[in-house]
Order: sequence, then C-alpha cells, then structure tokens
Amino acid sequence: MSVIEVTNGGPWGDWAWPEMCPDGFFASGFSLKVEPRQGIPGDDTALNGIRLHCARGQADLNAHVVESQSGRWGWWSEPLWCPVGGFLVAFSLRVEAPVTFGDNTAANNVRFLCSDGTELQGPGLTWGDFGNWSELCPKGICGLQTKIQQPQGLLDDTAINDALFFCCRN
Repeated sequence: MSVIEVTNGGPWGDWAWPEMCPDGFFASGFSLKVEPRQGIPGDDTALNGIRLHCARGQADLNAHVVESQSGRWGWWSEPLWCPVGGFLVAFSLRVEAPVTFGDNTAANNVRFLCSDGTELQGPGLTWGDFGNWSELCPKGICGLQTKIQQPQGLLDDTAINDALFFCCRN
C-alpha cells in the first residue's frame, strides 16, 4: 500500500482516522459534503466531507461507502462515477489560501482522475485554486484520510483542510 498526497492543503486541524475500502475493492466513485455559501455575515466552511464509493470490477450497484471524519455542515452530493470498470487513480484539491482578516474556508473542492483518463470534478465551491495533481496510483485508490478542523464555536470554522488517499495493488 502507498499514499498519494498534494502540497496545497490548508494549515488548520488534525488528521482523522484512515478509512479503507474492503479487501479487493477500489474507489470507482466519490461524493462530497459541501456547505453552500453563507453570505455576509455567515461563516463559510465549503468542503466538509469526502466519501469514496468502493466497488469490485463493474459492481457499482453493490458499492461499499467509506468516509474519514467529516464536518457538521452541509449536505452530501450524489456520487460521481468513473466509466464502467474504472477506478479513481489521482486527485487534486481546490484550496483557498489563508486570509488574515476574513472568513477562511481552506479546502473547497476535489477533482479525481479515473484510470481511463476521465476527469471528475466535485460539486464543491469555487474559492481558491486547484493545486497540482497527486501522483498516480498504479491500480486504484482504496482508502482516504482527512485533515479536519473541529468546530471553533464563535471563531472561524474551516472543516476539511486537506486529504490524502491510499493506493492498493490488488
């Protein structure tokens, strides 16, 4: 097993527990938990969670869902899937750089690359920029770990700041 990561993650929070697909399963789809724009004077958090939909071969209907720790705000999207038989093999994070005075959101969106070259962009928000792509998994992504800031009370919340993914070989 190996790890793929990116370098533009947000600075806040702690790494949660890793969550893995069952043995022999790979992520063929994903969904995101996203808090919509809150307007003034709301506190935006944007990306709050990432779920991997793990499948065996073409068994999308029997997918097993795994999720590392998620934030409390927002709603889950419908899954986005690689073309039949494909798996997620790389990712890129959209992250808003820290601002000194103002509302920080950290991670806003995720995009994944499928094994056939298809690019899937999540339905996250648009603050910040997508960073570089991670390295490629040889076979496919089989687990994830999120870096999440716990609720800050009356202070500025960011929820998901960063993520990394695990590659399995069989």
